[in-house]
Amino acid sequence: MGRPAKFDADRILDAAAAVAAEGGQGAVTVTAVAARLGAPSGSIYHRYGSRDLLLAHLWIRTVRRFQEGFLEAARTPDPVEAVRRTAAHTVRWSAEHPDEARLLLRHHVDELRLAWPTELGEELSRLNAASMAAMGRIAAGCGHGDLRRVVFALVDVPLAAVRRHLRAGEGSPGEVTRMVETAALAVVLESDL
Repeated sequence: MGRPAKFDADRILDAAAAVAAEGGQGAVTVTAVAARLGAPSGSIYHRYGSRDLLLAHLWIRTVRRFQEGFLEAARTPDPVEAVRRTAAHTVRWSAEHPDEARLLLRHHVDELRLAWPTELGEELSRLNAASMAAMGRIAAGCGHGDLRRVVFALVDVPLAAVRRHLRAGEGSPGEVTRMVETAALAVVLESDL
């Protein structure tokens, strides 16, 4: 039995996130992450193989952390309240985790799937399955079953609202949450779309 890794995946990704938070994503190099950890660069390369693959894994972990709250909000039994809470989650989470939110805005699952089909293909293909299923349940609960409309309301509308604030380096103001909830509900519940 081999000895346990001194620098596990979470420690490495935490160091990469800290480097990104301090200097932006461009500052994330294997050397910088290794220095942050007090580890040899070989430990990072052994686990990730390249800086880009390290950043891809950091992005995936960040998506999963975001999705925890998204899925919790989507489980709200009343579909109208689920729309409200799920839409608001993106705004609140982005304000609480601006560095992570900026990281999520930089990449898209399809882009990573093309770049890393062997290393990440299966993981990326399952990444949004639970969120899509949750939005499908909300659509069915609202009586129309239009998943496209619910995805627009719960993904596109909140992202549009937070993007400008994140790029400017400021947290989303509180009133944005209410506007996002209202807009998401209007999209989901509008019968003439």
